[in-house]
Amino acid sequence: MASALVLLADGFEEIEAVSIIDILRRGGVETHSAYLDNEMVTGANGITIQANISLKVAFPDDYDIVVLPGGWDGTDRLAENPLAQSVIKRFERDGKWIAAMCAAPYALHVAGVLSKRYTCYPGAEEKIRPADRVADEKVVIDGKVITSQGPGTAICFGLEIVRQLVGEESYKAVREGTLSTFC
Repeated sequence: MASALVLLADGFEEIEAVSIIDILRRGGVETHSAYLDNEMVTGANGITIQANISLKVAFPDDYDIVVLPGGWDGTDRLAENPLAQSVIKRFERDGKWIAAMCAAPYALHVAGVLSKRYTCYPGAEEKIRPADRVADEKVVIDGKVITSQGPGTAICFGLEIVRQLVGEESYKAVREGTLSTFC
């Protein structure tokens, strides 16, 4: 079974995190949400969710992909956290999938693993590499890196992860079952 590690830090974008986790689980991807400091993690809009594993005990070898939802405060925490940065670099070193959306491609940029072609929330590219941002695609795949734009593209982002990890059949089933024909 494919598996995903979703990194959550205070200030994460709630729509993105919950949509990603939900879509991945619907697609048959075993999904764990990892916290940096406290299992109760509060998002950018004051919604608190309970993550289910500490990043300190999550083994990258157990997962096929690391996923970062956006939200500037959460992204900055992931970009500044040595353990989170080490985990992201480890996934890249091991040739595994890495995914980030909204502001979170910035954390990949800080880790030195962001692909040449990427997308992000409009304006976030100013802290990354403005000339390389693809502005007209909801989801961009470049090598083993998947990026997406923001809250409104979270379902499409999750679906693309399902397609890459589980296959076209699961992608289509979840897409149809969630009425996500816009992806």
